[in-house]
Amino acid sequence: MSLAYQLQRGLREPLHLWATANRALWMHPGLPVNPFTRTLAAASELLERSTRFYAKPEFGLPTTSVGGHSVAVEEVRVLRHPFCDLLHFKKDTAQPGSKVLLVAALSGHHATLLRETVQELLPFHDVYVTDWVDARLVPLEAGGFDLDDYTALIGRFLRHLGPDLHVVSVCQPAVPVLAALSLLAEDEPLAQPHTLVLMAGPVDTRVHPTAVNLLARERPLSWFETWALDTVPAGEVGAGRRVCPGFFQLSGFVSMNFDRHVSAHWKLFEDVLKGDEAAASVHRRFYDEYLAVMDLPAEYYLQTVRTVFQEDALPQGRMTYRGERPVRPGAISRTALLTVEGEKDDITGLGQTLAAHALCTGIANEAKEHHQQAGAGHYGVFSGRRWREEVAPRIRDFLRRHEGPLPR
Repeated sequence: MSLAYQLQRGLREPLHLWATANRALWMHPGLPVNPFTRTLAAASELLERSTRFYAKPEFGLPTTSVGGHSVAVEEVRVLRHPFCDLLHFKKDTAQPGSKVLLVAALSGHHATLLRETVQELLPFHDVYVTDWVDARLVPLEAGGFDLDDYTALIGRFLRHLGPDLHVVSVCQPAVPVLAALSLLAEDEPLAQPHTLVLMAGPVDTRVHPTAVNLLARERPLSWFETWALDTVPAGEVGAGRRVCPGFFQLSGFVSMNFDRHVSAHWKLFEDVLKGDEAAASVHRRFYDEYLAVMDLPAEYYLQTVRTVFQEDALPQGRMTYRGERPVRPGAISRTALLTVEGEKDDITGLGQTLAAHALCTGIANEAKEHHQQAGAGHYGVFSGRRWREEVAPRIRDFLRRHEGPLPR
C-alpha cells in the first residue's frame, strides 16, 4: 500500500502544477472578466484543489476579546511528547479565566479542526489543547503509542494542569478521557477536575450504531491489520513505522456523505463562476482543514477499534488499563458531567455519549446534564453557527456554575 500511495502522489503532482498554473492564468487581473474566463478559472480551481496535498493548517488565533478589549494570544507548547504536545493559548491578560483542557480527537484530522471551539472558549477561559503529532513524522526510535499510552498521557496532562480545571473532550477521546479520569479519581481523589464535557463521543457504540460502528463490528481485526495499515516509506522521518494513513480515514468519512461533498464542490464552482468570493472563501476554509489529514500509530488504531468499537469494553465493565487494572468510571465523584450530542450525527449515534451518565455512578444526578443540539451533525456540535450560538453558550454556562469541586 505504501508504494501505491507514493506512486499516486507522484502521478498527481504534475497535474496539480498544471492546474495551479491554469488557475493563476485565468484569474489574472489583466484578463477580461466574462463567463468564459470565469468558467476556466472555476474548473482550474476545482482540479487544483482535488490534486493538492493539504499541509497541517495553523490555528491562526493571534488575538481574542476579554471584557470587551482585544488581547494578544501566544501559542506556547508547555509539555512535549513524541506523539502529542500540550499547547497553551496564553493570553496577554492578568485574568485569563479558569483553565480548560480541550482534548482533540486523534482520528485522522489535526487538532486545528477545533479552531472554532478554541475561538469560542478563549474569551472566557485559559485554554490548553492536545496537539497530536502526525505519526508519519515520529521517528521509529520513539517507540509505539497505543490506547493505554493515550490514557496515560491524558492523565499526565491532568496532573500537570492541576485540579482547578475543566476538561472538554471532542469525539474520539471520550473513552480514554473517561479512563484517565477514572484512574485519577482512584489514585488522587482531590485531583479530579471541576467538570467533564463529553461532546459527540463513542462511549457506547451499541446505542443507535452508525455506519462507522457497523463497519468496525462486521470486519475482524485482521481485516483492519491487512487493509487499513501502511508502513512509512524510507526517506521520511518516521520511516519503518506502521501507521493507519490519514487518507484511509478521510476516504471513509467522505464516502459516508459523498453526495454532500460533491454538491459542496459544485457550489464552489458556481460561486467562483458568479464571482461570489465570500461564499467561495467559506468553502475553501472548511476544506483546507477537512482535507488536511494525519497518520495514526497502528497500535493505537487497532486497540481503539477492538476496545471501543468491537468489544464496547468500557460500557460493559471489561475495560482495563495495561491489561491489568480495571477502569471504573464510577470512581469519578468530584467532577460535574455534561454530555453533548448532535441530532443528525451520523458518526456518533444519538445516545452513545449520553451513555456516560449511567457509567459515572459516583456523580450525583444533580451534577449531570445532557444537551441534544437540534439540527446539528457531527461537526456542527463543535463548529459552525449552531456551535457558536447554542452549544458554546450552554457549555460556558455549565463551566461557570461548576467552578469549584463537587462536595463529597
